[in-house]
Amino acid sequence: MVNQIFKRMKKAAYVMMLLVILSTAFHPVQERTITGKITNASDGSALPGVSVHVKGTLTKTTSDGAGEYRIKVPASGGMLVFSFVGFVSQEFRIGVNDRIDIRMVEDFQNLDEVAVTQHLEGKVPGVDRRDWSRRKGVGAPVHHEQEYRQPWNTEEYDGISENIFHAALRNPLSTFSIDVDAASYSNVRRFIQNGQHPPKDAVRIEELVNYFDYDYEQPTDEHPFRIVTEVSTAPWNQNHKLVHIGLQGREIATGDLPPSNLVFLIDVSGSMNAPNKLPLLKSSFKLLVDQLREEDRVAIVVYAGAAGVVLDATAGSDKRTILHALDNLEAGGSTAGGAGIRLAYDIARENFRTGGNNRVILATDGDFNIGESSNAAMERLIGSKREEGVFLTVLGFGMGNYKDSKMETLADKGNGNYAYIDNLTEARKVLVSEFGGTLFAIAKDVKLQVEFNPAKVKAYRLIGYENRMLKDEDFNNDRKDAGDLGSGHTVTALYEIIPAGVDSEFFTADELKYQKNVIDPAASVSKELMTIKFRYKKPDQDVSKLMVHTLADSHTPLRATSDNFRWSAAVASFGMLLRESEYAGDFTYDRTIVLAEGARGGDPDGYRTEFINMVKSLSLLARK
Repeated sequence: MVNQIFKRMKKAAYVMMLLVILSTAFHPVQERTITGKITNASDGSALPGVSVHVKGTLTKTTSDGAGEYRIKVPASGGMLVFSFVGFVSQEFRIGVNDRIDIRMVEDFQNLDEVAVTQHLEGKVPGVDRRDWSRRKGVGAPVHHEQEYRQPWNTEEYDGISENIFHAALRNPLSTFSIDVDAASYSNVRRFIQNGQHPPKDAVRIEELVNYFDYDYEQPTDEHPFRIVTEVSTAPWNQNHKLVHIGLQGREIATGDLPPSNLVFLIDVSGSMNAPNKLPLLKSSFKLLVDQLREEDRVAIVVYAGAAGVVLDATAGSDKRTILHALDNLEAGGSTAGGAGIRLAYDIARENFRTGGNNRVILATDGDFNIGESSNAAMERLIGSKREEGVFLTVLGFGMGNYKDSKMETLADKGNGNYAYIDNLTEARKVLVSEFGGTLFAIAKDVKLQVEFNPAKVKAYRLIGYENRMLKDEDFNNDRKDAGDLGSGHTVTALYEIIPAGVDSEFFTADELKYQKNVIDPAASVSKELMTIKFRYKKPDQDVSKLMVHTLADSHTPLRATSDNFRWSAAVASFGMLLRESEYAGDFTYDRTIVLAEGARGGDPDGYRTEFINMVKSLSLLARK
């Protein structure tokens, strides 16, 4: 009897279970969509790249360029978690509303450098005593307690002497190397977001201007880039003219890019133990790993008290192995930067891809304090490796002990670019959106030489590029190193000119006593303001090619110029104001805002909107 009852109960349980399964199958869990906007609580600006996920699930998304997000959540509710490097994470319980707007507060405490104590041995999984010393010339690790205490305000920037006006009659040639770096812009942004005025020498105007994309047309001939020019009135001086010179690099589809041999060279010293350093660095490299293809190869070298290999060359398709190696990195010890760079180049040479992209990607705060740390020694090492076909890209992180001047020098000598990563949005811009331009050169040693027509131009000055100036004779010297242009990259340069016959407080020159410079009669009847010459080499060649472009003044009023022209002028004026340039005259942040707002254009990623909001913040700060 008991057995019969038990059998009936068991049968009933099976029936109930079957009903539950069928009910679930025909009535799936209901979902709904939550949307909203995420902004910075301090100034109301949009926050792109914020991580949004449903707590306890794998459902997640990120905010777009306008700070907007969209995510599917269970109809029964739950908890949304909002997190972003440099901001306090928030949890928000899902209620009946389908729109949840979030204002995030900056986490100044966690962004401050902290004193830490780390034991180096065992803190970098995969690196033991044999690994650290198995490469020739690499010292043994330090196996003792290494305490790191961050000195405040030891950041280093090279001094910049602003370009002045030169007489077109006596000095008709202006020669410089292109610059596609944008580190100065994101570094300046970091200062302003922290409520500080950036140091003058941290402001490199050409890097502010070149942070932004410009919608130049793609090249259509045999050359890898197109030249675009425009001239109008200088917004900050109605008596002067502004000349806009743009280069548009040919964009190559990711699938058509050559295979990569990459070596991640990662600083894991004690100075990297801060939320906006090693943790942000690892998150940034994960974005890059996601872009890699099967034909790409990645190795990882780290350095602290010594240098070691934590990942041998691994296929880009084996993302799990690469990400695991990144996840296991921890900071501790001193900084043997020289040993790390030598080892990284050794690994790159071992895995060299003929016809491919061979590159070391150095990620650091630049605080090399042990070993071969002088700029001159590093320049010689990196210059020699550049000649062997291995280039160097430098990514900067952190604040307080940031060594901008050293990292810029290394990138310049390594035929690579230099970016400063202050948050995950910037990492996504550099390593995802601009993936091809950051890592794949389509032209190297790109130089510009402008010859001004003295019949039309009294004097000229190049805005920015102070540390990229070349001697006039360097233009035709193919042994002289210059900047590189990546796939899809744009480069913009601006000249301010004083037209012939116009008096200016910024330029006076006495007549020569012993000689007279005579203008060619043909120049007087010509409509040309200048002739622009470009030299470049293909990445695998040593002989340069020449392009020539002339520019005439069509007397276009400022309001009728392109968005490209007015936007570059607005950014340049902002840089001049930050540097307290005498040439800015009585121009103001508010006038910069008006000029920029009228040239914002489509702005799909929100970078131009962010710039305008940043200038507004500084304008308010200047009034206090």
